[in-house]
Amino acid sequence: MKRRDLIYAVLALFTIWHIAAWMIDQPILPSPIEVIPAFFRELGGDLLPHFAVSLWRVFASTALAILLASPAGLILGQSPRMNALFSPLIYLLYPIPKVVLVPVLILLFGLGDMPKIAIIFIILFFQILVLVRDQAASLRPELIQSVRSLGAGRRALFRYVYLPASLPAILTGLRQSVGTAVAVLYVAELFATQRGLGYYIYLKGSTLFDYPAMYAGIMAMSLLGLGLYFSVDWLERKLCPWEFAK
Repeated sequence: MKRRDLIYAVLALFTIWHIAAWMIDQPILPSPIEVIPAFFRELGGDLLPHFAVSLWRVFASTALAILLASPAGLILGQSPRMNALFSPLIYLLYPIPKVVLVPVLILLFGLGDMPKIAIIFIILFFQILVLVRDQAASLRPELIQSVRSLGAGRRALFRYVYLPASLPAILTGLRQSVGTAVAVLYVAELFATQRGLGYYIYLKGSTLFDYPAMYAGIMAMSLLGLGLYFSVDWLERKLCPWEFAK
């Protein structure tokens, strides 16, 4: 997407927001003219530390999901026997809305970062696992045989064939999961914590009734999601240049 088109989209969004605030004319929906100064004012106060905590939780869960789901997906994609063994379990667990596990994870791991990281990890894990498995299983047999004929062993196949072929699937899984992960992070940060953007938004809106600050928190969480999405796009262009070759 061109930068100019993105700027136009942001301007259109803020224009619609301003018109809606003017028409509703209620404190619950302040205009962006009020929210944007509040956003920069809150950055010097409580907002930035809460943003840093949420960013850490998303980063840690994403890194853990990539490290565990990618090799697991490659193994299942390479081994029909292993895939047949675990596919029924994946089939049952994949469609379950993972957000319902938040209270369970809090009971298991207690307070702090662990249950928040765990719930995002679970969401990303299954998304990446399924896409990488399907990508690895769809590789043409003649391609693998040609590399084996050159003397490549299992490790070389993993490094030079399966992993490069699965990188787009890993990044696609991340891109598809970013919005869900940030939404679940908000829900998770409403429980048993006093740190994070979810807690900040709830505190400012439902307890202190500081609606401009609440929307500043919503803007911060939106920027977190957009930053992750654009980061995945950047990584795809760097790691998978053949996907964009014309």
